[in-house]
Formats: sequence, C-alpha cells, structure tokens
Amino acid sequence: MSPWIWALVLVAAVWAAHWGAEHLARPLKKLRKQWGFSVAAGGALVGLAAASPEIGINIASAATGVADIGLGTMLGSNVIAIPFMVITAYMATRHLKKENADQGHHQHVKEHLLKVDPTAVTVQALPYLVIVAVVAVLTVPAAWRGLQPIDGWIMLGMYVLFLAQALLRGRKGGEPVEWKRKEVYLAVAGLAALGLGAFFTVRATENIVSALGMSKIVGGLFITAPMAALPEIFATWSVTKSGQITSGVISVIGDHAVTLTVAFFPLALVGAPVKNFPLFITILSFVGLVGILYAAFIHWGRREKQHGFVRWQVLTLGGVLLVYVAVVLFGVLNVLGSPSTS
Repeated sequence: MSPWIWALVLVAAVWAAHWGAEHLARPLKKLRKQWGFSVAAGGALVGLAAASPEIGINIASAATGVADIGLGTMLGSNVIAIPFMVITAYMATRHLKKENADQGHHQHVKEHLLKVDPTAVTVQALPYLVIVAVVAVLTVPAAWRGLQPIDGWIMLGMYVLFLAQALLRGRKGGEPVEWKRKEVYLAVAGLAALGLGAFFTVRATENIVSALGMSKIVGGLFITAPMAALPEIFATWSVTKSGQITSGVISVIGDHAVTLTVAFFPLALVGAPVKNFPLFITILSFVGLVGILYAAFIHWGRREKQHGFVRWQVLTLGGVLLVYVAVVLFGVLNVLGSPSTS
C-alpha cells in the first residue's frame, strides 16, 4: 500500500483518537465522583484507557517476530510521554473556562503554576518508580538480561497492585450523579474510538517507516513512540480542559504503568532479548530520570504548600526530552556515523 494511503489512515486514526478522548472526559469525572475515588485515582482510570497504543504495538511486535521494536517503543514512549503530557496540561490550564476552573485558579495562572493534588506523588508517581525499578531488576543483570515469560507474569502482578492501591487509597463515600443514556453510549463509543485510533495510528506509522526505508529502531523510538502518544495528548488536553487538572496531569503515569506491565506481557511471553544493551540501559535510565523529576517537582511545588509544576520545571522536563533525543541519536546510535542502525 502506498505511503500516501497510510498517511491518510494516520490522519483518520488520530482524529478518531481525539474524538474518543473528547467523549471520555466528562463520564470519567462522573464515575470518579460516583465511586468516591480520589482525583489521583482518576488519573489511573484515564491512563488505563489511553495505554492501548503501546499494548497494540507490543502484541503486533511479539506476533510478527520483531519484539525488539516493541521493546524500544515501550521504553521510548515512557521518556517522551511524561514531558509531553505535563507541557500539554500546563498549556491547557492557561485558558480554562470559568465553569471548569476551581477557586484560586486565576492566581495559579498568574504564578505560572500547574497545581496538582499532592496525593499524585504517593498514589501514582512513587508506585510507578517502583515498577521502573522492578523492570530494571528483571532485565539489566547479566544473568537475567532480556524479557522472559516469568517476567511478564511478575509485571502483570505489579499492575494489579498498582491499580488496586490507586483506586482504594483516599476513597471516600460516593456522590449521586445523573447519567444520561446518550452520554453512556458516547462514552463507550469514545473508548472504542480511542483504542482503534491508537492501534491504527501505530500501524500506519510503522508502514510509513517501512515504505521510506528508515531504520526500524529509529522509526520505533522517534516516530512510532511519539505517534502512539498522540491519543494520550488528546486525552490529557480534554480531561484537563474539563477542569480535572490532577487527573489530566497524572493520567500519563497511569498510562505508562500499564505500558511497563500489561504491555510488557506479550513481549515477555515470546522471550524478547536485549540486543543493544547500551541503548537499552540509556533509555531505561531516562525513564527513571523523568519519573523522578516528575515526582520531585510535584512534591516540592512552590511556596505556601502549592504542589505542582511551575514554568521552569515544565521547561526542564522539555529540556530533558531534548537531551534524551541527542544522547540516543548521536551518542548511543551515532546515526551520523552509522546510517544502517537497525
């Protein structure tokens, strides 16, 4: 199929993902209130819906015998997504409508603050860092290097623990909410559109890379991974614009907790080896770094116990992303000197 056809598929898939995200934002807010979940737990719910791109590409990679592409995309998307989502949420909150803004939001805008509930650190960020550490323990030591079936089962168990603690910690009595039939139908259709849009975004990107004759590993890291993040960017923008700022900001952690656990499973089942260890350890180090910065910035926030991200911290995360791209491309892969990296 012509790359132009796949480009049209890509545009359609991205639009479908955007439409799906738009119709998920309000129902998720109602569901959180009805069940009494904390705002941090709301991020876990959004992240679960938005993780379909990485799951889709890893299943496809495992099934077609190119698990190394799935492994690179899985880890690379974690580095890319966290800075992207924080920047997206920061931009979305600069122009919130009055009906969606909480008390004090105007002051936060003047202070260049993206305010986040501090429970995001203990409920989402720290458990996510534990998941990253477990991935490192299972894959980095020479005796255990690579992904094995037992690793997949361990990571599935890690996700069950992550989701359970996110949903149950800080849970209070639910509030009565009114559900409209149309709203429910649109939410179900939105979830389906988000999943299908994410999957075909990845498939179209892979075929474009193949048609252009690009290196698979470069395409996976820097085309497939960013394109897989697009539906999540839409979800973060939509959820944040609806006034669910904390849920929008931390949905990226919920998403990538899924990526490193549920999406890890199909690759582990087929036994994905680590073929380029310097590249693997570099990407995994950046996964840990952006996670640590994310947690630290929310925890310290700014004066007067206002937790969240101020402008320089948002820019710092963006800077880390640029450093990551430079280190991987021109340091580890040395694309200028070795054009045939694959």
